[in-house]
Amino acid sequence: MTEPADIRTAIERNVKAVTLRPSVGQGTAVTRVRLGESLSCEITEGPWTLSAGMTGKYGGDGSAPNPGVLGRAAFGSCLAIGYAMWAARLGVPITSLEIDVQADYDVRGELGVSDAVRPGHSEIRYVIRVSSPASEDEVRHWIDTADRCSSWRDNLANPVPLVRELHITSTAPIE
Repeated sequence: MTEPADIRTAIERNVKAVTLRPSVGQGTAVTRVRLGESLSCEITEGPWTLSAGMTGKYGGDGSAPNPGVLGRAAFGSCLAIGYAMWAARLGVPITSLEIDVQADYDVRGELGVSDAVRPGHSEIRYVIRVSSPASEDEVRHWIDTADRCSSWRDNLANPVPLVRELHITSTAPIE
């Protein structure tokens, strides 16, 4: 297990690097998603491969978590890891940390049944349970700082430009 001091050292090294040369912290992440059979997808980025799919209720085979599960997992794990990084950086000891991500939905929007219902979540909440020997003020400062600097929290809380690029390849026979 990585010790808080090692995490703090790694983060401070990164802080120094991007302070001196901001370009070293800039880039574009690319994740490829390939549709498979039975409403399943193979997701790859670098050495990582994940799967997503839909349940039988939606025509899939339930062989993998659906995109909503993965989205909530991405958000929750980003928060948890960010909290751990900021706890190490600020010297706040953690005994335990758990996060529940709760998302309200109404599938009528996603299924096109009602234009009055949005296809996305109507509200997303996260419940943090933390145990620490630090004071309540220290814990609140730590969590507030980590929330302010959380990339996925920011992505969800503030509109991010969404740009679509479409490439169509014809598979029709040439006559």
